[in-house]
Amino acid sequence: MIRRFLLSVIITFLAISVFSQEIDYKSMPVSDYKKPTEYIIKDIDVTGIKYLDKNILINLSGLAIGSEIIVPGDDITNAINRLWDQGLFSDVKIYTTDFDQDSISLEIFLQERHRLSELNIHGLKKGKKNDLKEKLELKRGMQVTENLINNTERIIREYLYDKKFLNAKVDIVQSDDTVLKLNNVRLDIHIDKGNKVKIKDINFYGNTVFNDNKLRRKMKETKKVNLNFFKPSKFIDDKFTEDKALVIKEYNSEGYRDAEIVLDSVYKVNSKRVSIDITVHEGEQYFFRDIDWVGNTQYTSEGLSQMLKIKKGDPFDTELLNNRLSIDEDAVSNLYLDNGHLFFNVTPTILEIDNDSIDIQMRISEGKRVRLNKVVIHGNTKTNEHIIRRELRTKPGELFSKAEIMRSQRELAQLGYFDPEQFGIEPTNINQAEGLVDLEYTLVEKSTDQLEVSGGWGANMFVGTIGLRFSNFSARNMFKKDAWKPIPSGDGQTLSLRAQTNGKFYSAYSISFIEPWFGGKKPNSLSVSAYYNVQRRGNSFYFTGDFSSEYMKIFGGSIGLGQRLKWPDDYFTISNSINYQRYDLNDWNYFIFQNGTSNNLSISTTFARNSTDQIIYPRMGSSFMLSLQITPPYSLFKQDKFWELSTPEQTDIKNDVQNEYNLYTDDQWLNLLGNIDYLDNDKRTEFVESAQDIAINDESFRRKYNWIEYHKWKYKGAWYLRIWKDLVLAVNTEFGYLGYYNKDLGYSPFGKFDLGGDGMSGYSLYGVENIALRGYENSSLTPRDINGVKSGNVYEKINFELRYPISLKPQATIYVLGFVEGGNAWADIDKFNPFNIKRSAGFGLRAFLPMFGLLGVDWGYGFDDVLDASGTNNLGGSQFHFVIGQQF
Repeated sequence: MIRRFLLSVIITFLAISVFSQEIDYKSMPVSDYKKPTEYIIKDIDVTGIKYLDKNILINLSGLAIGSEIIVPGDDITNAINRLWDQGLFSDVKIYTTDFDQDSISLEIFLQERHRLSELNIHGLKKGKKNDLKEKLELKRGMQVTENLINNTERIIREYLYDKKFLNAKVDIVQSDDTVLKLNNVRLDIHIDKGNKVKIKDINFYGNTVFNDNKLRRKMKETKKVNLNFFKPSKFIDDKFTEDKALVIKEYNSEGYRDAEIVLDSVYKVNSKRVSIDITVHEGEQYFFRDIDWVGNTQYTSEGLSQMLKIKKGDPFDTELLNNRLSIDEDAVSNLYLDNGHLFFNVTPTILEIDNDSIDIQMRISEGKRVRLNKVVIHGNTKTNEHIIRRELRTKPGELFSKAEIMRSQRELAQLGYFDPEQFGIEPTNINQAEGLVDLEYTLVEKSTDQLEVSGGWGANMFVGTIGLRFSNFSARNMFKKDAWKPIPSGDGQTLSLRAQTNGKFYSAYSISFIEPWFGGKKPNSLSVSAYYNVQRRGNSFYFTGDFSSEYMKIFGGSIGLGQRLKWPDDYFTISNSINYQRYDLNDWNYFIFQNGTSNNLSISTTFARNSTDQIIYPRMGSSFMLSLQITPPYSLFKQDKFWELSTPEQTDIKNDVQNEYNLYTDDQWLNLLGNIDYLDNDKRTEFVESAQDIAINDESFRRKYNWIEYHKWKYKGAWYLRIWKDLVLAVNTEFGYLGYYNKDLGYSPFGKFDLGGDGMSGYSLYGVENIALRGYENSSLTPRDINGVKSGNVYEKINFELRYPISLKPQATIYVLGFVEGGNAWADIDKFNPFNIKRSAGFGLRAFLPMFGLLGVDWGYGFDDVLDASGTNNLGGSQFHFVIGQQF
């Protein structure tokens, strides 16, 4: 007991001693502010902190031992402000602890702010927690202040309010972090969402012009409970205010300029529902009567009224009036802005209200006509400036024109070298006195070169592809060493190189070059291309025979000239080209003839118009193309059925074949006939007669198709309509017809249409055009003749797509789409029926990557039965399609 008593006494004494050593700030020396005195700092101490370095804090204050200060004075005030500016403390004080003649000792008292080490949210699911954390933007190490706590609670309540949780409770608990310590705290946010609050009903009172349903539909965000999955019912106060304005806007559009909401109330029906009552004062309906123009000298009042498109007796609508004056594409102001009147202004003023009629006076200030002084271009880090300037419709010295500025923006977007989402066009250095203005174009270059490296399996073979496309090439700098960074670029030319191969079985090589401004003075394009394909029998996996003896080789090239037209308007172009192809067949059993050569010399003319706003993701405008490709009508200058062999000619061919086989040894016959008894003369005779017939047919076909003749017509059209924001409806139509001059000669074996699937064959053969139609297998909609040869000589296709972008950044343009489409192909124009189409629908994804071009995947469902040759397998139904480098 005595020991315990003594221990208690000792502990109590020590505690009293410790507390007695605490600084009594009330007893510290006090300075007289009426008598500032200069002192030398003898000592500085820092108190109140736990985790920060004292010496660094003294340096941050600007005070130093041995320096002179005036007390009282600005030195202490400035030191306090410097420490506050660090944002590390919740309290800053500086005390004088000792005066010794001309020396002074200071104490800096600092209260550190807590820092966030961990954030926990309770009461929400994982997905909602992540969404909320992104909105809060609370990072580890942030200072935890009262303002941060209040702001966090506000953001949480707004988030829950948007989710229809109007009765949510939020409790933020702050606690020390026992693991990290070091002035760190944890924040635990406890959320009780309560019940979602939806709108049971929206009632209107005082409305006679519009019924309740119409007024409810005008409210975009405030919806009553119904089966609308796209706009679920929820009450948000800010949105409710906006929707009330939309209700009044609807009245104003019909001439009820005095309409107003005189009373509205939101009241609880139960814990999950509220109802809204809105009382409307509609007022009287007003109409436009007389519209007068004053101040106009450039255009007549009658012409301006016709441009305004508002007639006497139309309901008075200020928003419509403003749109017709300034907002719409064909607004009145554009007449002046397109004619140099940059400072044009029009003020509509009500002159008289007579019963329900309103007279308007349009007070115009035309301003001085303005000309362009300088046209400045920024941001072209790769493209040479003259390439940009030749596309601009705005030239120094010309009148300012809004239409020409918009057209220049469109032309730059069509180049594809710049990000259309980051275009900047701004009038600067406006000199109203002299009527001059500078125009600045700010551009952001994007990558346009493309690399294709791919491999695919099709037709029992693997085909590897490598391709390069340089879309902003510079041929004139090819021999300049410094221009290879990594390639010569900046002159707007296009160079493409492509190679495909399966080893010995299949190879294809192509090269093309386009100069869009041939000669450099006018937009006349020059295009040159060449290609070489070879395909041999079998493939590298299964065939072990002689690859060199059975093949089809194709060599081709073209040269073309194009020109921009000024009539009917300057969106039109016309291009002409001369094309040549040579086909060389040797023992090729997969075609209409097996041996011989065929030549295809043609002239092509293409008439086109393109007014789309940009290339990759057009939102408005249209494009169409009508082309005709013709060969000379050789058969008109030859005798009828010139390809038929005379009897002596057939006899000569038979004798040549017979003589060839007469030289065969028994071993050669054994290799030729296999298991057939090669000593059987009847078998040998049968074989020779078959070979003679084939040789006669080959000679006949060689004559028939030595020079191919045809006329080929194609049409493609596309329209783009912005429906809402960046949601775009794209409509595409196509038609193609391969015709002939001579009915006895018939259709050309080359240049046919192959319809169905993804539109990609995997490798190029002999001029067959692959046409995509999703929801069906490749080539499944192409008719075939009795020998199984594809005979698509006519086709049509129509397509509707809804597109919405996920990303429009230059690094990647990505959008989703839904489609419905239909089409078909026929062997003869007489069988063409535009209403007999194969239908499909589906959805897909497109991604345009500058380095790789367009990539995509689609799922389509073909609704119509398309049977294979056996008549057992449906080639429609559910199908996946992959897209590389093409648009549907």
